[in-house]
Amino acid sequence: MVVVGEGLKNAAGEAIAADKSRLDAFGHAVLSGAAEHLGELVKKKLDVKTRTLKLGYAQRAAAHFASATDAAEAAACGEAAVRAAVNGASGFMVKIVRLQNHPYRWTTELQDLKDIANVEHPIPRDWISEDGFLPNEKFIEYARPLIEGEVKVPIEGGLPKFVALEKVRVEKKLPARS
Repeated sequence: MVVVGEGLKNAAGEAIAADKSRLDAFGHAVLSGAAEHLGELVKKKLDVKTRTLKLGYAQRAAAHFASATDAAEAAACGEAAVRAAVNGASGFMVKIVRLQNHPYRWTTELQDLKDIANVEHPIPRDWISEDGFLPNEKFIEYARPLIEGEVKVPIEGGLPKFVALEKVRVEKKLPARS
């Protein structure tokens, strides 16, 4: 089993299987197909059957396996975004700011979109093993609090029971977007 990120690059620093005919909003080639490309290479080289799977869909559909930290941070980001919008803020993104590791503490802040859009924040190289294949203890220390805790999903009739929100009209405050 091999897990591949769509930003996988070859030795020359070029994204593997990037679709240069399709560009994102910032003019970058669309990253898609690295896993399929590597699957084909393995299939041809080793003459074995391969299968690829895009984990993103399975992960987004499995909210019942989210960590308690992830659920709390997601709710806090949503609340902070709504508060910012109600207060008339625009052009910002909610970010999570880690205050400390032991015990894990965090807060949310607003960050100007110009500081975030089109900016990559790669995992620090010193969080990866010397051979470049596995995360080391620095990464594990960072990630551990993010995956801890279990969300208890309320179930009704064998299905998750979601909150039903009451529709309340709110007066428009921001000017029309140009």
